[in-house]
Amino acid sequence: MTSPRILVTDFDGTITAHDFYKMVVENLLTPQDIAPWQEYREGKITHLSALQQILAKVRASESELNALALAMNPDPRLSAAVDSLRNAGWEIVVASAGCDWYIRRVLAAAGVDLEIYSNPTSLEDNGSLRMQGPVDSPFYCHETGVDKAGIVRSYTRQGYTVAFAGDGFADLPAALGVNPGLRFARADLATALGRYHEEFQSFSVWSDVADALLSRDTQRSAQ
Repeated sequence: MTSPRILVTDFDGTITAHDFYKMVVENLLTPQDIAPWQEYREGKITHLSALQQILAKVRASESELNALALAMNPDPRLSAAVDSLRNAGWEIVVASAGCDWYIRRVLAAAGVDLEIYSNPTSLEDNGSLRMQGPVDSPFYCHETGVDKAGIVRSYTRQGYTVAFAGDGFADLPAALGVNPGLRFARADLATALGRYHEEFQSFSVWSDVADALLSRDTQRSAQ
């Protein structure tokens, strides 16, 4: 009997070409507004706390923030790739240390509905983003809000064949939790894995991951 299969995927820079936080910094904030990021880099506050403080400085309309979210440039083949994976028996979940606010909007605009583990966020009346850690989630992490490696471990314990796709240094623990043949990386995550001489499958856009998993399934069926 074939074990259930699931792809745990990062969002910013993985499903999309651009990172929402970077776009907010470039378009809506001043250098003073992002001072908490340096505190995080110095180990004085958590990643989650830094993002909470920075996003609280945003002053923008919903339409402005929606435009930024859609400008993250999700993979044009996202919807078709999701359908293909699901038809082949793969489940898919998004695991992100970012905000569910923009993730849900980007996915909805692409016509895609996925389970999301991320930080609950609301747009306040003053135009700021109020980001909270998912403290009631079994995958809550004090440092980032979402424990991606914990999500991978949970599905593995349940008997799933787990694949992971990501692009950031923070994705390293989750990536190391899966079989190298099911480990997909680009950008900073690829650099980190290479530094530790860990094998991985490279990708340029998210649908490359889907294509590789489907090809793997075909090859295994032919054996």
